[in-house]
Amino acid sequence: MFTKATNALFAIGLAGIALASASIFISGQQTVQPSSSSRTEFPVIMRQNVVAGKTPVGTKVQAELVIATMFNGVVVPRSAILSGEVTESVAKSKTEESRLSIRMESAQWKNGSAPVRAYLTAWYYPEAAATNQDVSYQPQDQVNSKRNWNGQGAYPDPNNPVSQERFPSGRDSGKDSGQGAATPASSISKHRIPMKNVQSARNADGTVTLSSDRMNLKIDKITTYVLADGDLLPN
Repeated sequence: MFTKATNALFAIGLAGIALASASIFISGQQTVQPSSSSRTEFPVIMRQNVVAGKTPVGTKVQAELVIATMFNGVVVPRSAILSGEVTESVAKSKTEESRLSIRMESAQWKNGSAPVRAYLTAWYYPEAAATNQDVSYQPQDQVNSKRNWNGQGAYPDPNNPVSQERFPSGRDSGKDSGQGAATPASSISKHRIPMKNVQSARNADGTVTLSSDRMNLKIDKITTYVLADGDLLPN
């Protein structure tokens, strides 16, 4: 009788240990599992060009929000202006890769404002595929460069990580975009994609730094870039 009772207690003890271990394991998985739903994305168009190594650290920058975004319970409307600064800017050299980091700290719009903490990421929204577009006309000075003609009046820039995939039309890249002039959400793709040959790293202080060992990083005023308050996962 004593032996049976001892065995029963021992079996119950083993079962309890197994359940506790499973609970700890599951809890650990839930703690470290990344979740893209907790990240806020701000699709924006920059109001000035930023070039790694040429635009100095500390330069104040602004970006215009393309799509209304919920952040900390507040709806930041389309065309709101996000303000921040360049926190890292290193030109590519023979021995060093190009690095660039931009941090946004506030959002302002007509009837309100809100503090934000968002960083430039290695993602962008390409131009939505055009339909029924007339590409028969080519300017005379471009006739001899047919292989570079993309049908939208723009040529790929080999030094821009996104220009070879997205050729904006109808915007003047030589002028700062005023409030309300952001590309409508309907003119960009529904899905963001990563910049080619650009890596992203999250630093110990939470900042996000872009880098490239293939080209010098350049951010223009016609591409819809993605700012975010944390690491982003693929769509």
